[in-house]
Amino acid sequence: MRRLAALLLLAFLAPARAGDDFRPPAVPLVVQDPYVSAWSFSDRLTDDWPRHWTGKVMALCGMARIDEKAWRWCGPQPAGVPDVPAMEQKSLRVGALSTEYVFEAGGIELRVTFISPALPWDLDEVSLPLTYVMWQLRSTDDAPHLVALYLDASAEWVVNTVDQDVEWGRVRLGTVQAVWMGSADQRVLHRSGDDVRLDWGHLYLAQQDWPSQLDVLPGRDNWKPRAMFAVGADAHVRGEFVDTAMAPQFDDLRQPRAANDAWPVIAVSTPAVAVKPVHGDVASVRVGPLRIACDEVRNIQLMEQPLRPWWQRRGVDIGAVLGTDPLLAQAQCEAVADFERDLHSDLVAVGGEHYAQVCELAFRQVLGAHGLAIDGRGRAAHFPKECFSNGCISTVDVIYPAAPFFLVFNPGLLEAQLRPVLDYAASGRWPHPFAPHDLGTYPLANGQVYGGGERTEEDQMPVEECGNMLLLAGALQHLCGRDALAREYASQLDGWAAYLEQRGFDPENQLCTDDFAGHLAHNVNLSLKAILALGAWGQACAAIGRADEATRFSAAARDFAAKWQSAAGPPPTPLAFDQPGTWSQKYNLVWDDLLDLHLFPPALAAAELAQYRAQSGPFGPPLDSRRGYTKLDWSTWTAAFAPDRDSFAAAFEPLWRFVSATPQRVPLTDWYETADAKKVGFQARSVVGGLFIRLLQDRERAAAWRARGK
Repeated sequence: MRRLAALLLLAFLAPARAGDDFRPPAVPLVVQDPYVSAWSFSDRLTDDWPRHWTGKVMALCGMARIDEKAWRWCGPQPAGVPDVPAMEQKSLRVGALSTEYVFEAGGIELRVTFISPALPWDLDEVSLPLTYVMWQLRSTDDAPHLVALYLDASAEWVVNTVDQDVEWGRVRLGTVQAVWMGSADQRVLHRSGDDVRLDWGHLYLAQQDWPSQLDVLPGRDNWKPRAMFAVGADAHVRGEFVDTAMAPQFDDLRQPRAANDAWPVIAVSTPAVAVKPVHGDVASVRVGPLRIACDEVRNIQLMEQPLRPWWQRRGVDIGAVLGTDPLLAQAQCEAVADFERDLHSDLVAVGGEHYAQVCELAFRQVLGAHGLAIDGRGRAAHFPKECFSNGCISTVDVIYPAAPFFLVFNPGLLEAQLRPVLDYAASGRWPHPFAPHDLGTYPLANGQVYGGGERTEEDQMPVEECGNMLLLAGALQHLCGRDALAREYASQLDGWAAYLEQRGFDPENQLCTDDFAGHLAHNVNLSLKAILALGAWGQACAAIGRADEATRFSAAARDFAAKWQSAAGPPPTPLAFDQPGTWSQKYNLVWDDLLDLHLFPPALAAAELAQYRAQSGPFGPPLDSRRGYTKLDWSTWTAAFAPDRDSFAAAFEPLWRFVSATPQRVPLTDWYETADAKKVGFQARSVVGGLFIRLLQDRERAAAWRARGK
């Protein structure tokens, strides 16, 4: 307890980080998976309600009653409630796994921290459907104050549309109190799609009873007060706190009813605590943590089989999550603080302060775009959602750009993404000689839906997805020493390598991952991917003792690399072999150095990067010579062609400016215009895991992060 108190005290005393002009387009608050994903889309937390990554409201109302006056710290002025002024927001810090706001009003400094205990190397914690909310109070005017705190969550959290009925209740688990809410129609896994929200399972607010040593009302030093929980119409519950500093003592019994029928909320208020000044020192009162948790019951369907979330694998139920031992909760918060400190230091070391800021903003977005489940054999299965693109699940060309994140922090999670795709391809259902594009529409992984699906080769991505699967299998083996997939699925991967031997060097008129740009024949960057994929697979075959295959595929890669340089000519290399005078970002080239393939001369990457910087707009280089838009992930990969920290930081700077300037207030988009920073499409996608490519390039640091895993 003393160590945590010291860490929290240091947070008050720590100087602000450099780059305080960084403005996240959206701030992660409660980000657990594609459904439980609440963000602030505004500069101040009191300007608007938190929203789901799709933009639909997921209201949280936060208030503090300081002495006799109520103030807001989260959400706009509530309807039907007397005027509640906003506290002044003094600062915002977005860490990899925590978001911290500091507010002031009425002689009190209030620090609110949303903490996700999702350390990436611990699958139990990655899967845990839990967010802590921690409050800290400090007197700023040398006077004592009585402060009560309040938070509620609206029924919008548990429905897809607000005309759906909801129901609610409360539970006690030993020293833990909780209120819950869920849709009245509990049809688990009945809905799939892109712009959809969760309407099965239950959302909980939970709180441990107050410890006896907490400083409370004068004369009540031995009292063990309890948090007050309530369920009811938003105006009534919030108004009661404004008037009395407590949530109502009686719950609304009119249920089930529509989420927009008097807007029911589940709420918690803390007892008033005395915040006393201490002259000559900094003193604070810590309150919490409050727990926000969601039990989805089943989170993925894989080939018609409903899967349980990973956190349930040992028979754990939501009660155990809500009743997390206070010492464990303390240890989790300490571990997050340690993790964020070390990660920030490494990100600054490899890429600079601005690089660190963008990566930290992306961190929870990457994890929160996935669902982690237990497959039919008891193994981890990790499923990305292709957010605001088409809603596909397990899209291979989404797994590929996100892979640097997992290759740094937990290669096992990357294996858990690839294995369901490999199982599907080997099952007999997949009829094509190339790798599939996806497994369905989230959360239903029941077979490919993109393009021609299982029926035809129309609008498929043959070279793209074969290359992605082979490169990632090779990266797992070469960078992480993990060859289980290469051994288990060798024949499947051999088949895709053979496909690239036949059709990879000069691709036909087909789509690549940048499918928004349309079909393109003779795609030079796609050819580059095929060559590097053959080299990566040949190298992996050599490592696992498959000498004949190693010789065959490595020789093909070397032969194609020589032909590629002759056909493409000197840099800047063209968009397509038959389109001289054009250019495109050759982001796939980053793997040549990462995997020590050395199929191309180092001068190629340097010359290409010089071309991209020469073509750069104020917010980065276009993707190619056809249009002014770009991709954040690919531009980071080509910035990683830079040979040292300073030149990388210079190449990354326009991308940092984009993040701070984009007018669309949404979780990070990866597709935007380089002239004005406007979003073209996509948001909240896991592909921003590609930002961690620079950290992956630092072999020693990346290996140290992998070594932290269980």
